[in-house]
Amino acid sequence: MEEQHIVADRTLIRTARVISAIFTPFSIPFLAFLILFLFSYLRIMPIQYKLIVLGVVYCFTILMPTLTIFLFRKINGFSPEDLGERKRRFMPFLLTITSYVFCLVMMHRLNIPWYMTGIILAALIMMIICIILNLKWKLSEHMAGVGAIVGGLVSFSALFGYNPIWWLCLFILIAGVLGTARIILQHHTLGEVLVGFAVGLICSLLVLHPLSNILFRIFLF
Repeated sequence: MEEQHIVADRTLIRTARVISAIFTPFSIPFLAFLILFLFSYLRIMPIQYKLIVLGVVYCFTILMPTLTIFLFRKINGFSPEDLGERKRRFMPFLLTITSYVFCLVMMHRLNIPWYMTGIILAALIMMIICIILNLKWKLSEHMAGVGAIVGGLVSFSALFGYNPIWWLCLFILIAGVLGTARIILQHHTLGEVLVGFAVGLICSLLVLHPLSNILFRIFLF
């Protein structure tokens, strides 16, 4: 019986690690753009335009942060687990924020519409809030990312006039599973998970929702 419990615990931990790896915060902006180009009216845009935007987003939100954090880790001899410590999370945050700033500048130069550039701006503001709160509290950036997706769905439904209920159900379910996984792995407490989700949700709504996108213009100009 004890062996069965040990096997079950190991399976649960492995599953939690897989879920955390799949829904990494780095993938959130790219996933948001992919959903827009596949399931909104933006799918009518030329394939070349979509590939350019996706390429820029991939390079600055996935490739560059991953590469720079990997080099930082190798230079300092840190393991991936070491970067999970609150005091060692500042440099990865700063490297990621720098990449997102370059992405925002690049998209602005390409005259990409505000509701797409706003995705990057919302993620950037979210990370800045996370790094500030990280001074005292180890906020869950995984949950902040999922919260931002939920906020984006609500915002784009108001902008494009579609019913987001099924997408909301899917990502709220994913949020619950992901939050549970982070707690199982003992990376975050319940409070850190909930506040992380709330930060992502609020940032996304403030920047992307048609009624509040004035913040976008204030930050960008």
